[in-house]
Amino acid sequence: MQLRSARGRLAAMTLGALLAMLGAGAGARAAAAATAGPQGIHKIKHIVIIMQENRSFDTYFGVYPGADGIPGLAGHPGKVPCIPDPLHHDCVKPYHDPRDVNTGGPHMAVNAQLDIAGGKMNGFIASVETGDLDTDMLACQILKLPPGCNDVMGYKTGKDIPNYWAYARNFVLQDHMFEPAASWSEIAHLYMVSAWAASCTNGYNPFSCTTNLVEPDTEDGKVLSIGGNPFDALTGLLTRSDADDKPHSSAPPDFAWTDITYLLHKHHVSWRYYITQGTEPDCASGAMICTPIKQYVKTPEIWNPLPDFTTVHQDNQLGNIEADTQFFRDAYKGNLPAVSWLIPSGDDSEHAPGRVSLGQDHVTRAIDAIMAGKDWDSTAIFLAWDDWGGFYDHVKPPVVDGEGYGLRVPGLVISPYARKGFIDHQILSFDAYLKFIEADFLGGQALNPRTDGRPDPRPDVRENARILGNLLRDFNFNQPPRPPLFLPRIPPSKLPPNLDPSLHN
Repeated sequence: MQLRSARGRLAAMTLGALLAMLGAGAGARAAAAATAGPQGIHKIKHIVIIMQENRSFDTYFGVYPGADGIPGLAGHPGKVPCIPDPLHHDCVKPYHDPRDVNTGGPHMAVNAQLDIAGGKMNGFIASVETGDLDTDMLACQILKLPPGCNDVMGYKTGKDIPNYWAYARNFVLQDHMFEPAASWSEIAHLYMVSAWAASCTNGYNPFSCTTNLVEPDTEDGKVLSIGGNPFDALTGLLTRSDADDKPHSSAPPDFAWTDITYLLHKHHVSWRYYITQGTEPDCASGAMICTPIKQYVKTPEIWNPLPDFTTVHQDNQLGNIEADTQFFRDAYKGNLPAVSWLIPSGDDSEHAPGRVSLGQDHVTRAIDAIMAGKDWDSTAIFLAWDDWGGFYDHVKPPVVDGEGYGLRVPGLVISPYARKGFIDHQILSFDAYLKFIEADFLGGQALNPRTDGRPDPRPDVRENARILGNLLRDFNFNQPPRPPLFLPRIPPSKLPPNLDPSLHN
């Protein structure tokens, strides 16, 4: 009996020790998992979308090694294209244009179709020449640009835009990023925050909205002609007679459909839309150059669409739209929200006739601020240009639903987890930004009227397009966070002689 008792005690002790060891192992694994922290995409706690203005991919990266650039140049296969010039019965080949000030071309929806030319991608010069040639000549004279003011075939090199090329070499360059619809800035910004652009007859009824890729931000459909500038006398500059676009307006908002901030607020995800107070040079008439209008944080305009969304008002989120000065404070202090957008003013947007150097400097300052702050190790920066600005690009846009895509624009991904020197050839658009936000913070819940809790009549769920790539491919979340890459500030080059800054400041 003593032997059996000893054996029993030994068995009990052995079993207890085994259970203890198992418990200790489970605890160690749990502790290790807790120490490991977020995995995969969830290592990104801050998404910053920096949206610049009006450049095609070929304009900035057409001769970048390894990218889908201009045929026949910089080792790219094919024959150098020569784009017809109907006015002069000639054609123009792409050429190096190092100038800091450009004009580009008209870039409304009708111009996109003219430029694309049924997929031949050879209407860029003709599109300029179908515009107001008197206006173009005046612009040439004031800006001291070549005769004809037709620089849409020009391209930059790494020497002209060194920091943008440095970001491409050290992080990710996307060479098939397309604007979400073939139209101008207002449409691109609407898709950027909501995956749709529409006009609504009732600002509080989503089902009063229908697709509009031309001019959705009007209440009464009227436009006014104003004067006071030599450009206006020739272009008949048009401006919206939209009551809610005036400061301190009590008019109802225009956009009743659902934007991404509705889902962010619903899921308690922080966001901010930082905008530089200054000017907007885009012309409501579609002209290449006109008198800029004022841009304010609280006033809905083409680059600042969120104050026009009903959801932002109803969720009491208007305070999340702030000046870019707050962005720099938040970035340096490590107080960035989960999702943010950074929007320039006309002078540092690269929108013609703004200086390229000022835009590059603005972007560099913003990225340096993020890299210097506490949030760098958990941030993904998506840098793009909202539309092509009339500049040449050789790639035919793919067809998505009945509305897009538009022409190709530069896209860059900058993050401590971004792949180094990677060229992403996936088909992408700004819809991919929304898809990434939704995967990271919303459990994959898309702007889908059937499931997002706020139905609207949008034609489809853009994030689900079969051809849309996935931004996850641009990251390696198994690598240690990469250190910051601080780049030198860009000293602005001299303005052309006799340029009157009041025309675009």
